[in-house]
Amino acid sequence: MSAQSDLHHACAAHGTILFTVTVLDPDRALVWRAYTSHPVEYPLQGTKPQTRDAWFIHCIEGKNTFVANTPAEFEAHFFDHALITSMGLGSAANFPVWDDAGVVRLTVNLLAGPGHFSPDRLAAYSALIASARPALLAEARG
Repeated sequence: MSAQSDLHHACAAHGTILFTVTVLDPDRALVWRAYTSHPVEYPLQGTKPQTRDAWFIHCIEGKNTFVANTPAEFEAHFFDHALITSMGLGSAANFPVWDDAGVVRLTVNLLAGPGHFSPDRLAAYSALIASARPALLAEARG
């Protein structure tokens, strides 16, 4: 097992349906999916350019968790919103994870049914991710 897999299963126990980890390489402005719970819909496929948009400014530059509890709240940010909703998912939370120098190196991306990310659940997910942080960063460095 890996830290990513362990975290996936821990988050699933709290109701997460789709779980991915995205790694960021800020020096080359590239991102890639390093882990997925749904390889058919969200395969591991190499790198893509990092896009600096409102989500990026909020989550990566601001180091804030992005939370959307309805499709209307995430559709402007996620090009794949139609796929997400076709899977019965209606809420999303993206948690930035940064290294000791304060550079965001990855995001943990959780999706579930509509209205899933209550303050209590967000706190539980944050605690799980914080405890996995060193191992997640080590895996991201590969």
